[in-house]
Amino acid sequence: MPLNTRMRLIPLLLCWMSGSALAAGLPPLLVSPDLVRDGRGASTSRPAAALQPAPAKPVPATQPVPAVRAPSASGATGGSGAAVTPAPSPGPVADRAPVPQPVATPDPSLAAGDTLIKAQRILGTRSVELVADGDAELQRDDTVLTADRVTYREPVDEAVAEGNVVLRAGQDTITGPKATLVIGESTGEFETPSYTLTRDRTPTVAGETNRKVSGSGNADVLRLEGENQYRLENATWSTCQATDPDWYIKARELELDYDREVGTAHGGSIVFQDVPIFWMPWAEFPLSGQRQSGLLPPTFGSSNKTGADLAVPYYWNIAPNYDATITPRLMSRRGMQLGGEFRYLGETYRGESRVEWMAKDNVTGEERTLASIQHQQRITPNLYGSLDFNSVSDDSYFEDLSSRISLASQVHLLRQGSLSYSSGSWWSASALVQSYQTLNPDPDSITATPYRRVPQLLFNAYRPDLPGGLVFDLDAEYVRFAHPDKIYAEADRLTAYPQMSLPLQGAAWFLTPKAGFHASSYEIDRPAADAGKPDSISRNVPILSIDSGLFFERDTSWFGTNFVQTLEPRLFYLRVPERDQRDIPLFDTTLYTQSFAEIFSENRYSGGDRIGDANDLTAAVTTRLIDPETGAERLRALVGQRYYFSDQEVGLFEGQELIQAGGRTDVLAGLGGKLTQHVSVDSYLQYDTGEGQTERFNATMRYQPAYAKALNVSYRYGRNVIGYGGELGLEDLDVSGQWPIGRGWYGVGRVTRSLKENRVTEAIGGLEYDGGCWAFRVAVHRFAIERDDVSQAIYVQLELNDLAGIGSNPLSLLTRSVPGYGKINASSADRVFGVD
Repeated sequence: MPLNTRMRLIPLLLCWMSGSALAAGLPPLLVSPDLVRDGRGASTSRPAAALQPAPAKPVPATQPVPAVRAPSASGATGGSGAAVTPAPSPGPVADRAPVPQPVATPDPSLAAGDTLIKAQRILGTRSVELVADGDAELQRDDTVLTADRVTYREPVDEAVAEGNVVLRAGQDTITGPKATLVIGESTGEFETPSYTLTRDRTPTVAGETNRKVSGSGNADVLRLEGENQYRLENATWSTCQATDPDWYIKARELELDYDREVGTAHGGSIVFQDVPIFWMPWAEFPLSGQRQSGLLPPTFGSSNKTGADLAVPYYWNIAPNYDATITPRLMSRRGMQLGGEFRYLGETYRGESRVEWMAKDNVTGEERTLASIQHQQRITPNLYGSLDFNSVSDDSYFEDLSSRISLASQVHLLRQGSLSYSSGSWWSASALVQSYQTLNPDPDSITATPYRRVPQLLFNAYRPDLPGGLVFDLDAEYVRFAHPDKIYAEADRLTAYPQMSLPLQGAAWFLTPKAGFHASSYEIDRPAADAGKPDSISRNVPILSIDSGLFFERDTSWFGTNFVQTLEPRLFYLRVPERDQRDIPLFDTTLYTQSFAEIFSENRYSGGDRIGDANDLTAAVTTRLIDPETGAERLRALVGQRYYFSDQEVGLFEGQELIQAGGRTDVLAGLGGKLTQHVSVDSYLQYDTGEGQTERFNATMRYQPAYAKALNVSYRYGRNVIGYGGELGLEDLDVSGQWPIGRGWYGVGRVTRSLKENRVTEAIGGLEYDGGCWAFRVAVHRFAIERDDVSQAIYVQLELNDLAGIGSNPLSLLTRSVPGYGKINASSADRVFGVD
């Protein structure tokens, strides 16, 4: 993101819209020279008359006020004028102590464009000059100007406000001892003003809420230089609301151009705790979320792989729908790297490209590069295309140059291009070409490269509206599997799977019988090691299934709380005859991990190279506790198992242990929900009844009483799961959380410990401080890439609200690693909607 201060000075031209409401059809008023201290305004060649004192309730100057002759020495008036007691002359403005100004609001009865003046005394000549003295107030539209004295000169459309000047327009306030404003030209000047300016911030991130951003500060001079143009001298600005802000921008000259929504600071710096921390001799920045070219705040950090790490990004706003970021990065151990990112967005397309280049790594002595391209496009209203290409120069690129575990542990980099077409009614088709770059940073642990699909063609037809309630579904595929290593077989595979079902349902039950026919054909190019096996194979498999379920519910009470409890039994029968598939190589197929989704599926294998034989029944039951008033699910429990009536015959490979008739899968059970308003649990169990032992067990509990207060404990066990270092078996304990520790400080962290290996595999520890309008974060991240290869990174960031973050940002790490983590300086609206 570009440097974004969200500085938005009020368009003060609302205060000074041109108009002649004060002069139209009104008799002249003569002003006493004694009441005009600077001698400007009323002509001294004419007889002067004292103005009648104002009543207790101020009278709008737009109302006709008859001229009054000057009183005689005895105080009597001549003609029809009423006798008055002359008001005492006010003292000079400079001699008076400041008086707190009441909060003024626009008069809702004032017509648009009209001007209303109120004061204790109103003197002057209409169409020439009016002097409003004593709690003076000038209103126009939603703008209110108050001061000890306001002089309005109609011929030049000028207002001079003196003494305790307060300008309020909309949500904004500017104060100062004096202001001179020319309304029609939108020009003028405030002397030594203080200001608070509030604007609605337009969301810049998907899911972000609308919120208000307030900026306040002061200046020696604030000048209006035309509509939407402002210039401040020796000015400050901050999102802190205190009179003594913790941080602020300080600039010798500040220009605000609201036509372009761009601000310019000359001779500026960022001051934190009265210490300048970032110098900006010249900088442009957006005023209201508008992107703007310029240097972004530098990021810095440290890790054992890169050493000290400093990056200084430059943001280039090429066009409203194109931008680029160029990032020189200096690593004390590795050397200099240059990175770049290009983003674009159109009505029918979007995408981004990223490159990184290091001419010579000081450790390896080699050139190192990264390239990444993602593109999506709607070619026609029904035709879509996408491209996803990723490449690095060597197997250890992410391990050496990234401090993120998600990148450092990447093995396969996708390279894929696709086209998809939707008819908009009942059929769709797609085509793709796909391959991977496989990384093997550890020569002792080689990962096989997945097959390439060159190409894959897919076709789907779905008709849910056939006579008699029948539903027709067709899945068809052609794919060419290729591999860079010629010791592996290659093949063309053609499959078609037409299906017909009849969904039946009532208020408390459903029944769905289904019949399908899976047809496959292979043309295989075998390596020499497979000589003698057939090159052409056809496989035809009928598939029959019946899915059924019931729904019951009752009112119940648990611990004094009323609930609706449901009972939902479900039966799923599957019949698939056995077909000999031993001569078909495995291109994209593996055995599914047992789960609730798997025991209700038609095939225990992923991909299309094995169709598992079946004559089995799945039985499961679910019960839920539901809040009768809100409909929210408070607790959910389920248990299920699949039972086999025939021996399994189809395996992935020779010698695979298969389930025999009378056997059954492991028992699967789950329990989860919100036990209380602040405590939630989730758990999953896979239990082998034959061996009498647990195969898998996961349990998580979270306590979250408020925003940015969360404690999590989770346990993971897998008897046959591949764990760290490729060893069989996994048993982890994970503890994480975020909690206030007092006086604005928060602790945050996570520890994952392998109980099987008796070592910590990942640890995060950090401290955060919420300064109200700024936040400070420091975090240390340590994670094991391999048993003897540990990466460490340090993050230090100072974030100035709605301005910039300086340093390396740990927010993505903390959000990803600590469930329930909350950004401590997020707005109240974003805290509700969860935007970080």
